[in-house]
Amino acid sequence: MSQFSDKPNLYASVRHSAKLRTRFAPSPTGYLHVGHIRAACEAFDFARAHDGVCLLRIEDIDHTRCTPELTTAIYEDLDWLGFDWPLPVRVQSKHYDEYTAVIEDLRERGLIYRCFKTRKDIAADSINGVYCGRAAPDEAERLSANESFAWRLSMAAAQDALGEAFHHMRYYESGEHPGWHEVNPRPHGDIVLARKDIGTSYHLAVTHDDAAQHISHVVRGTDLVSSTDIHVLLQTLMGWPVPDYHHHALILDEDGEKLSKRRASTAIRELREAGQRRSAVLAMAAHLP
Repeated sequence: MSQFSDKPNLYASVRHSAKLRTRFAPSPTGYLHVGHIRAACEAFDFARAHDGVCLLRIEDIDHTRCTPELTTAIYEDLDWLGFDWPLPVRVQSKHYDEYTAVIEDLRERGLIYRCFKTRKDIAADSINGVYCGRAAPDEAERLSANESFAWRLSMAAAQDALGEAFHHMRYYESGEHPGWHEVNPRPHGDIVLARKDIGTSYHLAVTHDDAAQHISHVVRGTDLVSSTDIHVLLQTLMGWPVPDYHHHALILDEDGEKLSKRRASTAIRELREAGQRRSAVLAMAAHLP
């Protein structure tokens, strides 16, 4: 079914002997394009090659752009291309209470703080693009004034909480650069984990869900390699398992940029409506520059 099924040695090194579980997790902020299908092929083929299972997860926490119609379109496009996944599908917007519980846990442990600064303030207070701050001294007044805020992870507090273990975090990579990789989240500074109007961030929701769904291997594009340092830190702080990671190459456009909704990459449904066969669309997804 997939264009990668004839590559049995593609994922030769997998450490876990237990049932492998990975996931394909699109966000319904636009229609799927060929770049998404490459990611889907990578994840589903990874599971198939090791007699595992690939879950489908809908990451729809961006309530300003995600819509039920776009979620339905994801199901329709993947079904048309021949993908199959276990039910039920985890839809992140149905689990805000779980993310809130994580935020409360981190708050009680003194690992996060409310940040009332605007993006302009953050840019001005950053050093080499890295922001590290602390709770506002007038927090009670600003809360009373109903000001917007973000929950930020204090990198300094995280380092204090983990002690020497902070300097020895690592993860196993089976993708383009296989082997053990050391983790250094400090260059990311105090990242946002939630906002007043959105109860979670991508980083918090994805690591929570990987733990909740017992994901053993995260298969995703190389554009997310840098996020792995943050994810391993959160997994370590919360006592969640650190999965293996497999970062795969992306399909690039003629300008050397990854395909994206922002750059108006051609949607799968447009190709389908134009009469393209699904085998041709899957072949496009298998193409590397």
